[in-house]
Amino acid sequence: MTAALIAEGLHTYYGKSHILHGVSLEVTEGKITALLGRNGAGKSTTLRSLMGLTPAREGKVTIFGEETTRWPTFRIAAAGVGYVPEGRRIFANLSVEENLKVPLERGGPWTIARIYQLFPRLEERKQNRGRQLSGGEQEMLSIARALLLNPRLLILDEPSQGLAPLIVREVFRIIQQMKTEGISVLLVEQNARMSLEIADEARVRALAGASAEEWTLT
Repeated sequence: MTAALIAEGLHTYYGKSHILHGVSLEVTEGKITALLGRNGAGKSTTLRSLMGLTPAREGKVTIFGEETTRWPTFRIAAAGVGYVPEGRRIFANLSVEENLKVPLERGGPWTIARIYQLFPRLEERKQNRGRQLSGGEQEMLSIARALLLNPRLLILDEPSQGLAPLIVREVFRIIQQMKTEGISVLLVEQNARMSLEIADEARVRALAGASAEEWTLT
């Protein structure tokens, strides 16, 4: 199997704080890879390094065969990577439809009309502002915006955080559907049970500051 993403020996800092110590990770193309671990284990920092938001000082990131280690975030997104950050980060004062019009259009099957087919609740609420949505609806909107980039790789950071169990199951069903659409998925989660139900591969992050050897395949 070919790799959608390979990270090798990442060292990332916040100021003088050394957060990631030689972290390596691989996401197989067409598969769901879950990255599990408790709060403070460096999972979100890993994703920020992959996306160029907090660039690694050392190490190498390759996405679909191209080295992206020093690329700015917008270029990584343009290469076919959708990112759903922790906390959703939707525009609270814009309507659902206005939020969906924010991403730059990229050719592919995902359009606003198709998003409404996948998320009928968003179509029902399309005139509502982001701040009027429930947590689950906000998460759906955040995923929807990433899909409108027509990504080949979708990276999600804690999509179940703060959601009711029934909504969590719906969000995970949607993530699983992404695989059937041919999208590779990197899922960062604390909800190990649900993640392992849908993941093809899983890796556990032990502690922030841990060496690469503390990433294990389960």
